[in-house]
Amino acid sequence: MDATTAPHRIPPEMLQYGEENHIFELMQSMLEQLLIRQPEDLLSFMIAHLKRDNDHVPKIVILGPPASGKTTIAMWLCKHLNTNLLTRQNLIGAELSQLAAEARKYDQKLKKVPDTLLISLIQERLAREDCVKKGWILDGMPETREQVLRLQTLGVAPRHVIVLNAADTVLIERNVGKRVDPVTGEVYHTTFDWPPEPEVQNRLVEPEGISELETAQKLMSYHRNIVRIIPCYPKILKTISADQPCVDVFYQALTYVQTRHRSNAPFTPRVVLCGPVGSGKSLQASLLAQKYGLVNVCCGQLLKEAVADKSKFGELIQSFFEKEVTVPDTIVLKVLTERMDQQDCLLKGWVLHDFPRDLDQATTLSSMGYGPNRVFFLNVPLDSVMERLTLRRTDPVTGERYHLLYKPPPTVEIQARLMQKPKDSEEQVRLKMDLYYRNCAELEEFYDQAIAVNGDQDPYTVFEYLDSGIINPLPKKTP
Repeated sequence: MDATTAPHRIPPEMLQYGEENHIFELMQSMLEQLLIRQPEDLLSFMIAHLKRDNDHVPKIVILGPPASGKTTIAMWLCKHLNTNLLTRQNLIGAELSQLAAEARKYDQKLKKVPDTLLISLIQERLAREDCVKKGWILDGMPETREQVLRLQTLGVAPRHVIVLNAADTVLIERNVGKRVDPVTGEVYHTTFDWPPEPEVQNRLVEPEGISELETAQKLMSYHRNIVRIIPCYPKILKTISADQPCVDVFYQALTYVQTRHRSNAPFTPRVVLCGPVGSGKSLQASLLAQKYGLVNVCCGQLLKEAVADKSKFGELIQSFFEKEVTVPDTIVLKVLTERMDQQDCLLKGWVLHDFPRDLDQATTLSSMGYGPNRVFFLNVPLDSVMERLTLRRTDPVTGERYHLLYKPPPTVEIQARLMQKPKDSEEQVRLKMDLYYRNCAELEEFYDQAIAVNGDQDPYTVFEYLDSGIINPLPKKTP
């Protein structure tokens, strides 16, 4: 595109389709594979890549010191995600692999497998159909920076890297009590996790190399290597404390590997904030506008400005204001679209609140080409809304606003002259809440990828949730 012709009037449907179907990520992944594999027949390779449709399968690396529980977490993730677990033991133990047979010889003689051979084993295993279709989890590998670089050279790139950590004293105590089930590979502990079944208890064995001295030596080696590995995985690595119940570690790990990383795709936010009166839409809109440079579009404010500016719609709107009746949707939409067609909205994006309020308005707005790419519903219970609004007061002398609970007047004299606006009366607030809830269900159904946020908490906590919903990609639709 010619930059001098900006702003580009790209139909929003194109951008919405691209984001919902992850077109940018698909092309990025294909380009990466083309550069890594360098196939002679480009067209056949790209067709095969698209048919494979495995850009979203798990590709996970779990690292951690001895006794951090990484094998247990890896096994649980493997079962939950229905993927393949790759450990040093099962790679070396593969029966139908010449590389594995060679690795076993090294392991028996030297208790160590050369990096080049181990990386070749990983590459061979990842090329199999089950790993291609279902993904994989690498348990405790790569062990060194050199192994990381070799894997990256071969195009083996995880989407999520988890590093477990805990104090060395905790790890040594754990390791000396470790026991392994030779049948299932499950790891148990004499103190913290002893199996209830007598049959399992009787077949547990003590693994080699778990004495206090041997564990300390392994920890020293791990610490030397991990500080050089971590910088190799910027933006995709999460550190989790292993010094907590294993179930808690698992759920933190599961939550992380199920998140999608922020996309590099070009993105202009077009945000709609829905919620009842008093839910904090105005505050959140101003915070979003300030952080992302968006245009803050408040429908009610636009109508007031149109009247004040004596615009072509101002006189029409004024007559409805004087009669205290709702301005018709046709006029509201003309004022709104006139604002959203301006250059700052086209270039920077916008955050819209106070509109749409019902299904007809939402449908019309989208059909006119002003559909949002992020919609948030700020959910606040009736009691909280009543507390927020009905206790608001205004000082008629100074114009200062107070709240009888959160910001009480400083003196009895000021309190005596405070006045309540008619719109903040309990009756008016209940009417507005009833109207919102009558239309809310249809709006939520129309905006099927909307994000619900608990608005009944600290405003900056609410903003963090909104912020996360904007920077993270939309979840992939499941057929």
